[in-house]
Formats: sequence, structure tokens, C-alpha cells
Amino acid sequence: MAKTNKKSQSSDGFKVMADNRQARFTYEILDSYEAGIALKGTEVKSIRAGKVNLRDGYAQVKNGEVWLLNVHISPHNMTNQAYNHDPRRPRRLLLHKAEIRKLIGKVEEKGLTLVPLKLYLKKGRVKVNIAVGRGKKLHDKRESLKKKQEKRDIARMLKNS
Repeated sequence: MAKTNKKSQSSDGFKVMADNRQARFTYEILDSYEAGIALKGTEVKSIRAGKVNLRDGYAQVKNGEVWLLNVHISPHNMTNQAYNHDPRRPRRLLLHKAEIRKLIGKVEEKGLTLVPLKLYLKKGRVKVNIAVGRGKKLHDKRESLKKKQEKRDIARMLKNS
């Protein structure tokens, strides 16, 4: 009988390994998709260790395939250097053809881009949540910060009373 590590997996098999909070501040999120990623073995080990950064990442459609670019997955330190990977190599996202066609139509609109929001484990598989987003203007960012601060103030007042 194998022991299960309760810290590493939640009851539904969903564990967030990296979250791109900056994307929600920088972009207005219009739609999101869940996609698998084509990875090498050492990349999976690094992701499980939590050594991944989505901050500068984005996705792009090329030749009918969606590619995740500029996402940093650190090389695994316990493996031979010959088997390690390039930290910022392009990684293919695994989506259905219908989803890819929808993404192509949306990304061709002016000002829309694909950004990764979360990288997580779902039933032992690495998945990424990518979103179609439109860049916010400076005044939109200020408005978002004001709303966030108001929510905090209300929560604080309710807690104290």
C-alpha cells in the first residue's frame, strides 16, 4: 500500500504551482482556457519543486499550434547537466483544434494577447490556465487599485464591528 502525501496533493488532485497575479493587474481578462503542456522530465521535476515563473510569459499561435513563450522553469539541480533543459525554451500547449481556432480569431483582434494565469497540477498532470486579455490603460489600473482598497476597507470595518 502506497502512502499519499497530503501536503503535495489536495483531495481533488488540484495544486497551484505558480500564479501570475501581475497579469490580472496588467490585463483585462476576457476569456480563459485550460491547456496541457508538452514538457521534458526535468521540467516536470522543477515544476513539482515550485521553481517556475510565469511573470514575463505569453502565448502565441504559430502554424496552427499554440506555444508558451518566455516562461522560466529552472533547471533541476539534482540531474545531470546533459539532461537538463533551457529554462526559457518555447513549450507547446495542448489544446483541441476548435479551441485553437477560437484563439486564432480572438488574438487577431487588435490589442488582444494570450497570457498564462496559473500553472498547476491536476490529477498528476501539469496544466496551464491561459487567458485572452486586453492591456489596461493607466487609468484602468488606478481604478482597479481603488476598488481593491475599498473592498479591504469594508472588510476591515466589518471585522472590527
